[in-house]
Amino acid sequence: MEAYNITTMTQFTLIGLSDLPEVRYPLFVVFALIYQITLLGNGAILLAIGIEKKLHTPMYFFLANLSILDISCPSATVPKMLENLLTEKNNISFVGCALQLYFLVALAGTEVFLLAVMAYDRYVAICFPLHYTLIMTWVRCIQLTEGIWAAGFLNSLIHTVATFNLTFCKSNQVNQYYCDIPPVVALSCSSTYVAEMLVLVIGGVLGVGAYLVTFISYIYIISTILKIQSGEGKRKAFSTCASHLLVVCLFYGTTIFTYIRPSSSQHSPASDRLIAMLYGVITPMLNPIIYSLRNTEVKGALRRAFCGRTLSQQGGY
Repeated sequence: MEAYNITTMTQFTLIGLSDLPEVRYPLFVVFALIYQITLLGNGAILLAIGIEKKLHTPMYFFLANLSILDISCPSATVPKMLENLLTEKNNISFVGCALQLYFLVALAGTEVFLLAVMAYDRYVAICFPLHYTLIMTWVRCIQLTEGIWAAGFLNSLIHTVATFNLTFCKSNQVNQYYCDIPPVVALSCSSTYVAEMLVLVIGGVLGVGAYLVTFISYIYIISTILKIQSGEGKRKAFSTCASHLLVVCLFYGTTIFTYIRPSSSQHSPASDRLIAMLYGVITPMLNPIIYSLRNTEVKGALRRAFCGRTLSQQGGY
């Protein structure tokens, strides 16, 4: 068996989609379409928030950050995957793999923290509506946003350094369509204890902390909504957080199965790739669809933005 180590390894081979050579062109078309929908959908959300003054609120400020993450996260993996499908060259350089893993974990971590902050924002809005503007000031919103982005990228730096300080000698074939912690760690012939413990302890503590903030916020939100007497009042209150709740369920459902387990556990590589596909490609596409379908203010802003643009273009003829 050919040996690799940290000093001589120059590239990895991404084999996540290499077992489907007969459908690589259809897959290229499907993933290119999904990626374009993701960019257009999240771009439309950003456009609506940017041009509609009514959406210049903390809730939509955080939603804009979510759209930026949903553009950035697939952009870290999908272009390389499309290149590999088109050229049948499944290689990625050592540095390229490290950078891909770093940005993917950083963006995913930032999204975990952002969803918690968004849940807290809805908690304050529904449970303490009279004090909302005093608590969720613009200064506090910016501080929270800066904090979650910094925490996400610092957390990823720790995991990336720990992962790529391992010695790789089993193989250079990553059993995934992008570089991620579990499939890269699985290639090491040195002890993976530290790298795995960092995922379970640091990732677990931060992830569980963010999850608890989200979960407890929604316990109080639902409890407060149930106490509202009128059905119309309940509907309006729930409509302000329904989209976010759907996004939270979708995100945590795929993330837990992707990361919260040791690499030595028994699981199917095919199921891993499917879950990773949902987590890395499908979810960012669905988030703007969920918000545009469930949120009347976003729908109205998008309608005015595109209808106004169409009318102005027609008026120029």
